[in-house]
Amino acid sequence: MSSTTKFASESGPAPSVKHTQSFLPGRGAAPSSSDYDTSLSVEVRKYLRTYGLTPPNVESFEVQAERCLKQLEQKATAIDKYLYLSNLRNNHTDLFYRLAMDHMKELTPLVYTPVVGEACIRWSEIYQQPEGLYLSYADKGNLASVIQNWPAQNVEITVVTDGSRILGLGDLGINGMGIPVGKLALYTACAGIRPDLTLPLTLDLGTNNEALWEDPLYMGSKRPKISCEEEREFMDELMAALTQRWPGIVIQFEDFKNPFPSLERYRNTYTCFNDDIQGTGAVILAGVINAVKNSGIPVKDQRAVFYGAGSAGVGVAKQIVEWFVKEGLTEDEARKCFWFVDTKGLITLDRGDKLADHKVYFARDDNNGKQIKELIDIIDEVKPTILMGLSTIGGVFDKQVLNRMAELNKHPIIFPLSNPSANSECTFADAIKYTEGRAVFASGSPFQPTMYQGVLYHAGQGNNMYVFPGIGMGTILSKAVIVTQNMIYASATSLSTALNEDEKKKGLLYPDVSRIREVSVIVTRGVIRAAQKDGVDREITIREFTDEQLDEWIRQRMYDPRKVHDSLEKEVKGLLQNAVSRQ
Repeated sequence: MSSTTKFASESGPAPSVKHTQSFLPGRGAAPSSSDYDTSLSVEVRKYLRTYGLTPPNVESFEVQAERCLKQLEQKATAIDKYLYLSNLRNNHTDLFYRLAMDHMKELTPLVYTPVVGEACIRWSEIYQQPEGLYLSYADKGNLASVIQNWPAQNVEITVVTDGSRILGLGDLGINGMGIPVGKLALYTACAGIRPDLTLPLTLDLGTNNEALWEDPLYMGSKRPKISCEEEREFMDELMAALTQRWPGIVIQFEDFKNPFPSLERYRNTYTCFNDDIQGTGAVILAGVINAVKNSGIPVKDQRAVFYGAGSAGVGVAKQIVEWFVKEGLTEDEARKCFWFVDTKGLITLDRGDKLADHKVYFARDDNNGKQIKELIDIIDEVKPTILMGLSTIGGVFDKQVLNRMAELNKHPIIFPLSNPSANSECTFADAIKYTEGRAVFASGSPFQPTMYQGVLYHAGQGNNMYVFPGIGMGTILSKAVIVTQNMIYASATSLSTALNEDEKKKGLLYPDVSRIREVSVIVTRGVIRAAQKDGVDREITIREFTDEQLDEWIRQRMYDPRKVHDSLEKEVKGLLQNAVSRQ
């Protein structure tokens, strides 16, 4: 992004050219890529000294978008489209975000899931240019110095991964950089966090993926993953170094194989959260709130089977437990509404194996010694109203499973949440077909509408992009010292209220993605209000705002590439007019 076109989300409305005019071309700095924008007027081009370096026609945004979309159409494969958009983002930042905002539904799958999965698998093969910061275990003891090499003077938010559990693809080492890059692009596109104030960060802590050791193109360290103790020491140094350079930075953990230790260790000391646990839990909770309303079954009678018992599944269930408690159940009553299934079957305290710590909370103690392995048998035993999939096993919710859920429920709640789409526990078409159109459905990956008996059904997608941009933006704008559980919970309840009347009529559980900026304002407001209630906010000037005033205040602080262009045009022309008047 051009140094002449910065918008500050942390300290008030976007600064104009006069705030940064010492960096303007002609005043000591070389032009940046955004200064070659073909929508800039001739006057501005001459002032920036880029006149003649671009074709002479001054284009509209619409013409620019048409060209980009035509070029995108010419790319034969999904990964080619991903690379095209990556180059556009790196070399014409404002144009990329104008395009992304206007075509959110079409471009999000190319920028993030599912295509980012292939991009991560092939990251060392398709690498073209730096897009983030890599910190290696070999840098231990010197992390602060390496972090100083990041050129941005200010960073408001970073997404950090060690690549050890990328989506449902496993340990990809430094190839996981595609996740922080894509995630932060969504922070900007969805919630308006300035792109130049974001930091994609990948930790090279080794990998246990031996295929990567043997790959001559792999760009990370070819050594086994470090020990838990070594990782803890490294993370302690990292967290201190990040906040030393950028006090108040929001740190989002992403795709760690075991995300609980870092979250528990740092959540009350640093401004951080984990999207896999908390963001996933929040977005699914929002969908469950609306699904339960649609099902007609009260909270106290809900029974949920979770197929997949990893950290994400447990994080989701714990947030639903919190909602059940707020709806009148005791914590123990709420906890007993859940049955978890892993590779060995139903999780029980007397199963005979040592359970991972995070599985113990939901382990059943009322099975009377009975151990059940197969999903269909568990469904017969439990008679669930809700079936959640977080297993990464594609198609496991087959015809038999879906038929049985439909026999047990008038409106079975079916959530196949695994990404990418090939790992989804069932397709939307199958869920509708095998429940005779009665499924209340949301998935992790996007699915096209499906026709059943002359009726067009629309799939809900429990995409974390509905909440994490608002969590980040709300934390930044409130200047929260920590991210509290109430802030995470507020993101979910705020999202559940964001449906418009048309979306409700379609039976959707989530808003249309094309409205994501509007939805992010609602989520951001909820997060800010929760921070204020918890007393962790430092932006005291907005505490007395009405919701309408707060929404407008949030909108004014959202990066908008259109406003960047208009501000630059206005300010440069003003400078030229002043120069003429002084002559």
